[in-house]
Amino acid sequence: MVNWMDPAEIKRDGDAFAKLIHCLLGLYIWEWATSLGFDISYIRGKRKFRWPLIFYFLNRYCLLIALIGIAVALNVTVEIDCQSLYTFNQVFGNASIGLASINLSLRTIAVWSQAWYIWVPLVLVIMGHWSLLLHGVLLKAEWIPPAGCVITSTDNKLLAVSFIYSMAFDFLVLSLTAWKLVISAPSSKAMGRSKLVVLIFGDGLIYFLIAFLANLLATIFMLLNLNPVMSIIANVPAAIASSIVACRAMETFESPSSRTYGEYDAMGNIITKGSPSDDFDAEAQEIRDEFKRPRKSLAIVPSRFLTN
Repeated sequence: MVNWMDPAEIKRDGDAFAKLIHCLLGLYIWEWATSLGFDISYIRGKRKFRWPLIFYFLNRYCLLIALIGIAVALNVTVEIDCQSLYTFNQVFGNASIGLASINLSLRTIAVWSQAWYIWVPLVLVIMGHWSLLLHGVLLKAEWIPPAGCVITSTDNKLLAVSFIYSMAFDFLVLSLTAWKLVISAPSSKAMGRSKLVVLIFGDGLIYFLIAFLANLLATIFMLLNLNPVMSIIANVPAAIASSIVACRAMETFESPSSRTYGEYDAMGNIITKGSPSDDFDAEAQEIRDEFKRPRKSLAIVPSRFLTN
């Protein structure tokens, strides 16, 4: 059985955590670079900027800044102001977590057609979420040679509560979205559903599920409390996963794909079909009695038509 509190084990876990952070930094830079064209399209004026995109851009770049700051803290070899650096990292890192939840909430509010009984409670939940995240930036760090920058004091209980809250928040928006898409409109041919709802049902619900599972994993490690390193080892992956799927959700929101096979009625509402075979209307194909060709009695063909 592994003794997780053994100093040698904690050192090995710390080395693994440092390598994981570098891998995740590379992964997120790749994700940021591949979707950079979407950002540039707004700078060049090819797309119309709308206010929800403020949270999208803040989410992307707050996380990028936080990851770069964490990489600096792990690799610095000369004495620096560790307290300021770690506070900086916490502010931007926690902001990215909160912004990811806001982006997913905006999708949920859009699905519910901005109903007040949906967006008002979600705004209150968001405010509570941010109050916990902002309290989470209060930590102490200092330079301890030869280890470098080391966190000397933090509120693990508050950190655990923050991730539990994030997990519950993601589950809430997941449930609300699933309820609207699956329960309220179970038929793929339902009339009156907006194109946005159809597209989210086609490729958007998975974003909410990934965000929930990522925060669930981080919460499990936090509650296990194996050692100081293992307790937070899933925090950064959870923040990255949540931010990526939240930003992807906003990108598909602004650039809806044509994955679904559909047509529009006279009112502009989409009529979605699962496949081209849905075009077949069995009722229309039935031969009605009033349209049947009248049955004629057989007549004897004159013999002259049978002979030359």
